[in-house]
Amino acid sequence: MTKDNNIPQAGKMAMPVLIALSMAHLLNDLVQSVVSAAYPILKADLNLSFAQIGLITLVYQLAASVFQPVVGIVFDHRPKPWCLTLAAALSFAGIIGLAYSESIAAVLVSVFTVGTGSSIVHPEASRITSLASGGRRGLAQSVFQVGGHIGTSIGPLLVALIVAGHSRHNIAIFAVFAVISYITSSPIRRWFAEFITESRTGHRDMKVRECRPLPVSMTVLAILILTVLIFSKYIYMASLTSYYTFYLMEKFGVTVQMSQILLFVFLFATAAGTLVGGPLGDRIGRKYVIWISILGTAPFSLLMPHTGLFGTAVLSFCAGFVLASAFPAILLYAQELLPYRLGLVSGMFFGFSFGVAGIASAVLGSFADDCGIISVYNFCAYMPLAGLVTVFLPDTGKVKG
Repeated sequence: MTKDNNIPQAGKMAMPVLIALSMAHLLNDLVQSVVSAAYPILKADLNLSFAQIGLITLVYQLAASVFQPVVGIVFDHRPKPWCLTLAAALSFAGIIGLAYSESIAAVLVSVFTVGTGSSIVHPEASRITSLASGGRRGLAQSVFQVGGHIGTSIGPLLVALIVAGHSRHNIAIFAVFAVISYITSSPIRRWFAEFITESRTGHRDMKVRECRPLPVSMTVLAILILTVLIFSKYIYMASLTSYYTFYLMEKFGVTVQMSQILLFVFLFATAAGTLVGGPLGDRIGRKYVIWISILGTAPFSLLMPHTGLFGTAVLSFCAGFVLASAFPAILLYAQELLPYRLGLVSGMFFGFSFGVAGIASAVLGSFADDCGIISVYNFCAYMPLAGLVTVFLPDTGKVKG
């Protein structure tokens, strides 16, 4: 069989594909970020309570999480090149609905649709990323995930410029990014279709042929510890992504536009931290990166409620940078535990992280209604201390991805 020159040989990193995946992730998460960035506008326009804001986040995050393991299982067994195209179409429909919703029920349907699109992108694109990594999985996952974080950070800034101070219908402009995402997925679709064809003829291998590094009992223990770490990470992240703008407006009296810009600073830091986490895990080991990233966030999170506006901005940047480096390491550690179930593992951990964030946002919203938004930050500041459980994480013996 004559090999297509556009398909990299096995064992070599397919960097053009990884860049396209990162861009698709960027565009997907940019559209997704509109949901939380539009909260102040939705709250004022539809006269919502903090509890209703939390409910919106819960519905969105559950849609974006519950389906992810299912998507991972289905596409592990029956990979489909068109999956990312379907995700872009769902994001388009959801964002149009959000722009023109006139009731809380319509908003919930719209964010559920947007979340369903996200539930397809994360496990399947993450699995394709591993297949295209050429063995450098830490670097590949960081390239993929940094796109998502950049998209998440740009979204609130664009909402501040395009929507804040204008009609909520301007949210519909963000449907353009879903269209671009549809176009961006085309080269990935072509590459993956040819990859699948070659795997069926024996020239490619769709699975990562590695042995499970730990016995079953140790594997279960490791996954439980990883879920605790995800739990602590995303409760703290939920307090910032969902309520940071309200915290800044209440404590420091800043405008909606300024709060969105400061949210962008935090989210940009998470993008930079993600880019560091994967390659660093390839070099020094996943476990050490997890140690540094989660527990290392605690000094910044504990200080932040007690500083002024400038200090809050600086500390939020530091906390976002350090904490974001954890997820590539956690995901790759989990994939190394079950290397023959990449889609399922990716779906489980992306899904669990989204689910925790959704439930935390709902609980924190009710907490904010009862006790005040500032109390939320005094409480959540202690969550990164849960990183101490990393001491019980087994050593897989893997240093390089």
